[in-house]
Amino acid sequence: MTQPDIHLFPCLKDNFGVLVHDRDGGVTLAVDAPDADTVQRALAEKGWQLTHILVTHHHADHTAGIPALKAQTGCTVIGPRAEAQRIPGLDQEVAEPDALAFGTLQAVVIDTPGHTIGHVSYWFPEAKVAFVGDTLFALGCGRVLEGTAEMMWGSLKKIAVLPPDTTLYCGHEYTVANGRFGLSIEPDNPALKARLDEAERLRAEGRATLPTRVGLELETNVFLRTDQRTIRERVGLPLAPDWKVFAELRERKNHA
Repeated sequence: MTQPDIHLFPCLKDNFGVLVHDRDGGVTLAVDAPDADTVQRALAEKGWQLTHILVTHHHADHTAGIPALKAQTGCTVIGPRAEAQRIPGLDQEVAEPDALAFGTLQAVVIDTPGHTIGHVSYWFPEAKVAFVGDTLFALGCGRVLEGTAEMMWGSLKKIAVLPPDTTLYCGHEYTVANGRFGLSIEPDNPALKARLDEAERLRAEGRATLPTRVGLELETNVFLRTDQRTIRERVGLPLAPDWKVFAELRERKNHA
């Protein structure tokens, strides 16, 4: 299998669009569709023809472009079964542990609820890449809007146990704000300090801070580091279950 070509581009205010192109299989996937015009410009720039849209969750800033893109290209829209009634133009409903094939590419669906009740992520094991929507962000995680903190923690753990060299594509550019919050919780983490410095430099240059990697998040993302004694003590929960430490961190970030 040849590695797919992956094109990341900004959409809307702080969303990301992603195109995944399989040269050998002749398919092009869009992961979510925040804005039809921006996705079409990206396709034209690369000279690719859209064949599929993979939807992570129902929020409008991830789905608003679907109707126009489907009308223009005839693409197949794939998305979470648990949110099927809330996603326009859905052709195929999926849930864990469904396997998908696109040209030479193979993907596995992972249920990652919490941000929304039916959120899914798409893992391409051979390509060593996963698209995690608004579940995990670089140095952060999504707000718990429809699920529970315990549910969201379970979803984060599913991503955290992927191979450390798995490349992660997330739905938004929140890295600097996440890193500043992280340092307020774990101020003596040198890897986190270095990463925030890099993120601030990239943003000052108008560049994206994504993608990230599983191993890098395990070293620097406080939401995945609930087993660390210093973090537990910082939030006053030295003996609590991991999910309760996570819940406290998420609540603090909500008000940061």
